[in-house]
Amino acid sequence: MHQIRLMRPGSDGHIINEYGLPEKPPHDWGFLPAGDAAVTRKVTALGDCWRIQIKKGRRLQSLGIWAPKDNIIRAKQEVKNMRSTPDYAKKRARAAKSRDQKQAAYTAEFEQAVINFLNFHPVYKAFETQMAKLITAHAIPIGSGTVARTQMIPLSERASRAVTAWMRHQTTEYDRMKIARVKGERRAVRRKLAERSSGLLKAYRKGEPIAPECPLQKALKRTN
Repeated sequence: MHQIRLMRPGSDGHIINEYGLPEKPPHDWGFLPAGDAAVTRKVTALGDCWRIQIKKGRRLQSLGIWAPKDNIIRAKQEVKNMRSTPDYAKKRARAAKSRDQKQAAYTAEFEQAVINFLNFHPVYKAFETQMAKLITAHAIPIGSGTVARTQMIPLSERASRAVTAWMRHQTTEYDRMKIARVKGERRAVRRKLAERSSGLLKAYRKGEPIAPECPLQKALKRTN
């Protein structure tokens, strides 16, 4: 059974091991940066390795692995050979087509969920459509890391959070605010801005007259 140890970056050529102590990789080991999942899987299947991780927010991000150099060389060559076959090229083409179809379907589904959440009065339907397209275009790309890409919460909640996030950046001074580095302060600021955004949306849902200086109007004109 191969051993995969979880560690984090250190200094002076050391790695900080699972016990919080500095440790140097064996002399015949090399570092394989993250980025090619197929090669990484091959290397981890061939023998022991150290996975180097850092914490980004609440998530752990892999920077790569330390493993015997021979294993890394062998894994890269095996993957290269596998990717050079006609069957692999056909498989990749089928997978790409399938991803594109799924992405197109999800884009339409997500945009409709945003429209359902906005629920503007008929007099503001054009704004609703424009806003839904802008939010979807920002939130939906694969690898964007936005809430729209998670499967952990219902679609309707993904849509509402995406609207809130878009409005925070487009209709408030959030990006230029100097927020104190105090635990919970950024969350509190976001909550206040979300309440302000909710107030803006109410006027559009009720069909009330909108002032020219409305920040949402300005944002929509700016991004038209």
